[in-house]
Amino acid sequence: MIGDFLSSFQYELLPRAWDIFLATWPVWVPLIALNLAWSNWVSYVQRDWLNKQGYVLLEIKLPHEVKKSPAAMEFVLNGIWENANISTPADAFWEGKQREWFSLEIVSLGGQIKFFIWAFPRWKKIIEARIYAQYPEAEVHEVVRDYALDLTAYDTDKYTYWGITTALTKPDAYPIKTYVDYELDKVNLKEQEEAIDPLTPMLEYLGTLKPGEFAAVQILLRAHAKENFLYGRFVLKKDWKDDVKKEIKKIIEEEAFIKPEKDKPASMIALTDDQKQTIKSIERNAGKLAFDSMIRMIYVAENEVYDKSRGIGLIGSTRQFGTHNLNGIKPDKFMSITHTWQDFNGWKKKELQSTHLDAFKRRSFFGGRYKNLNAKSYVLSTEEVATLFHLPGAMAKTPTLARTPSKKAQAPANLPV
Repeated sequence: MIGDFLSSFQYELLPRAWDIFLATWPVWVPLIALNLAWSNWVSYVQRDWLNKQGYVLLEIKLPHEVKKSPAAMEFVLNGIWENANISTPADAFWEGKQREWFSLEIVSLGGQIKFFIWAFPRWKKIIEARIYAQYPEAEVHEVVRDYALDLTAYDTDKYTYWGITTALTKPDAYPIKTYVDYELDKVNLKEQEEAIDPLTPMLEYLGTLKPGEFAAVQILLRAHAKENFLYGRFVLKKDWKDDVKKEIKKIIEEEAFIKPEKDKPASMIALTDDQKQTIKSIERNAGKLAFDSMIRMIYVAENEVYDKSRGIGLIGSTRQFGTHNLNGIKPDKFMSITHTWQDFNGWKKKELQSTHLDAFKRRSFFGGRYKNLNAKSYVLSTEEVATLFHLPGAMAKTPTLARTPSKKAQAPANLPV
């Protein structure tokens, strides 16, 4: 029977399909050519627009004493949330405009920890004003030379590289464990040393790096919004809050500890305290502004000092942001090859890692050369992002965490001129 089918396919179906393929070329060849031309044009105008914008890299020098909770950084993030970049077909397909993005970066240069914000130039004064409004004693400087430019092209003879992209452990509707869950929003200055800041494990770990080692956590953000054909989509991308409703409904109707009686609707009464708290956290998070997000982590070191455990330790420093009933951050794509037989000469691994490093240096994920490289974005609210990136208070005692040397004060008004 199988032989008859193969014979029929070879002598009847295949020649007929080939004839149809040749007869219809005047239809499909122009369509393919038009699609390629259109894709190349859109890619060209978007890159041209991006190159014209340039960028700024701002370093935030921590004040000697941080008196604010991470809620202060949430106010900063609220001020840079904007989704109104593309409004007309001319903007999208002639000017090449894109929804602008930011990069929040916690970097360890041989153990010295620094905070950076990468942005489009028009945001420089806005970011500075927002930070000084919340952290008056901080210092914000535009970096003359981007530190990432000193990360040389991937060279296996001198450097060893490790990198990952990340994903969430659960759907976007579930928040990670935030500073509100750690009750940092209720801590005053005197209680800071006894409080728990979830950022400190990451800072402590980054502070253990030695000269010749480099590690960074790069948080790429773009205002979350619905997307239509102006963003190159054939199918409308919906707002994430539609999924929030579905997840809450799922918890109540499908995961209730006590199932409702027949013909009776499910209700919150049948839920455990844990489930009720989960829904409360989801609802609180859904009320915040949201970003499309991607967190990259990289570790580069000279071959003589490279420590293969560093990458695992960097991943481990994010575990406190997760919990069983909420969300968490997990590695998604490792920039390596699992089996030697997949890459005998090492070229695939070298290409994968050098591409990832170049994307890191360009802050490219939502646009540019490496759009959506090796990962899919996920949604984080301003509360979640502020938990991952904020100026730590007295509970962070990392000795290599650079702070301004002294407390600032205005000069007395009666000084002689």
